[in-house]
Amino acid sequence: MTLDDDPLGPLDPNFAAAFTRDVRRPPCQLYLISPLDVTGGFGDRLARALDAGPVAAFQYRVKDMDQHAAAKLAEPLQRICADREVAFIVNDSISLAKRLGADGVHLGQEDGDAREARDVLGPTVQIGVTCHDSRHLAMEAGEAGADYVAFGAFYPTTTKETKHQAEPVVLSWWSALFELPCVAIGGITPANAAPLVKAGADFLAVSGAVWNGDEAAAVKAFAEVLKS
Repeated sequence: MTLDDDPLGPLDPNFAAAFTRDVRRPPCQLYLISPLDVTGGFGDRLARALDAGPVAAFQYRVKDMDQHAAAKLAEPLQRICADREVAFIVNDSISLAKRLGADGVHLGQEDGDAREARDVLGPTVQIGVTCHDSRHLAMEAGEAGADYVAFGAFYPTTTKETKHQAEPVVLSWWSALFELPCVAIGGITPANAAPLVKAGADFLAVSGAVWNGDEAAAVKAFAEVLKS
């Protein structure tokens, strides 16, 4: 099925809610997002988190910082990820991703187009796009060449302002129709993650649930959920 096809028409919640995770999809994986403050001893915390259990990717997310300073802070974190074969993804900035030679870039709806990112970063870099609760935006991102789409927020979160509330059914709908991976984001903890995994999320993007406490214990708790 192509991304142009939408045989469901208007999404029927009763129909889509009946979907459960397609066992043919790879197991759901953990995708860590940095806190805004990555100074001080954050590198040690990142290493501890990555050593605590399987993590597929780490997103470097800093705000209101010039690119030179952002790149300087990123470089040791990027090495920590590379040493552990964890993908290093830059949030928002195509130019910073290029400067760092990052493994990928994650774009919000105001941060540029996946086609532009592909032109600048090349064919092998992973490009993710925030799609909120919109299947239309997700299909547009797929057509533009994104490597994954991100839906959320699924739960209340203090990491960033939440303007869109997504329901797990959108993960079921997406994973039933398209092979492109989908990421669930927003207020996810080990206690509330299971329904999103069951619904079809390929990745769980988490931040506060890890960095607001013992990062190693949190990663281990998420690993238990992802194994079950």
